[in-house]
Amino acid sequence: MEEIQTRLELTTTQSISFSAVVHSHGWWQLQPFEWDDGQGVLRCTQQAGEQVVELSFRQVDEHTVELLLQSEFALSAALQVDLQTRARWMLAVDEDLEAFYRLCQNEPRLAHLPLERKGRFLRSFSVFEDAVKCICTTNTTWTQTRGMVRRLVEGLGRSSPHSGRYAFPTPQAIAAAGEDLLRGVVRLGYRAPYLHSLAKQVADGALDLVGLRSSSAASSELRQHLLQIKGIGPYAAASLLMLLGRYDYIGVDSWAHKLVSQQFFHGQVVGEKEIQAAFEPYGPWRALAYWFYRYDEAT
Repeated sequence: MEEIQTRLELTTTQSISFSAVVHSHGWWQLQPFEWDDGQGVLRCTQQAGEQVVELSFRQVDEHTVELLLQSEFALSAALQVDLQTRARWMLAVDEDLEAFYRLCQNEPRLAHLPLERKGRFLRSFSVFEDAVKCICTTNTTWTQTRGMVRRLVEGLGRSSPHSGRYAFPTPQAIAAAGEDLLRGVVRLGYRAPYLHSLAKQVADGALDLVGLRSSSAASSELRQHLLQIKGIGPYAAASLLMLLGRYDYIGVDSWAHKLVSQQFFHGQVVGEKEIQAAFEPYGPWRALAYWFYRYDEAT
């Protein structure tokens, strides 16, 4: 059967840099994302309803990103709207960063952000996928994170009938796989019971992650909600908050200690209090300021 293609446009009121969004952090290196540097195209295979759909993004101009949907069967109007909504979320095209950009103009180490239109984070197809990936980044190396996510996607995700690329597995698929398979085959280690529990709660409807995207709750409340999920500690919670467009908390790890120590405290040992305080002037944008700050080369 011939593949069906549907072209949509993601338009923005503010100019954005598609490449800056893609390379904002390491998600573009994790399946099911696939970055074509030569063509400037980001591909992402996902399960939408009963279909496996391939999404391809490329920038047309400073206000337009083209979204190409490739599917085996025609997509209903409702599904097209859902996919377009998800795509806008993935690229954070509706996020207003102008207030943050004004703050950046007063700091030489952040002044490049408005000029380069940086500050938006690449998100996954779903909050569930982002949560799984955040858990896979804790207490490990990036190489091991990539391996865990690859085995999870290729082992439990459905493949496209045309390209053979795999979609990120649904919560139902991960829940049905069981903890033993997640530990033994996917090799998630101590994360296996956490991811299995998370998938089961989402699949059963006991945990609503979708609603976090539009929640009006304070960031502190969302953080407490995330910390109640097994496997999500302070670092993962801060990372998820950033992906939800909440920048009140810096994800403190060993790298944060090193950078802030060298940049702000002349190499003295610092704790979380000092790290958070260093970016206090940026208020609700402090995590963005920390992430994109141009530090002196760390040794």
